[in-house]
Amino acid sequence: MDNLKTRLVSCFQTVFPDLSEQQALAASQANLAEWDSVAAITLVNVIEDEFGIEMDLDALADLDSFDKVCAYLQTNAQVA
Repeated sequence: MDNLKTRLVSCFQTVFPDLSEQQALAASQANLAEWDSVAAITLVNVIEDEFGIEMDLDALADLDSFDKVCAYLQTNAQVA
């Protein structure tokens, strides 16, 4: 697993501590009942702290899965 995904898994596990690595990689709002609006904002804050970025809150509604968040970071942030 690359560094970005490893760090992002850690962010997800900070917000959702019961997730295994595999569950974090497959996480989405559709399959994770705990991922509500409060958790979404918390997740954004944790990601911003981890990667030293500011995320576009207008994009938040579309960032509803691990894969989409990962793709957003790859496209919009200078992270290794």
